[in-house]
Amino acid sequence: MRTVNMHEAKTHLSRLVQAAARGEPFIIARAGKPMVKVVAVEAPDPGTVCRIGFLAGRISVPPDFDRMGADEIETLFEGGA
Repeated sequence: MRTVNMHEAKTHLSRLVQAAARGEPFIIARAGKPMVKVVAVEAPDPGTVCRIGFLAGRISVPPDFDRMGADEIETLFEGGA
């Protein structure tokens, strides 16, 4: 996450706010010490978005998935043609 000093934030506030609205949050620091974090209002809190299981029910994995292509791979490793 980008950190900007107070002077830069004042000078480029409009550009920084537009970037935050696009999902690029930033931190404003004073004398190198982080003071505030700027994020878009609609941005979800970190950790609330769960990606595990988002395709549940939309795809299926064949029962032999871990053996698919095993014969061809074995042939390639053993040098057979």
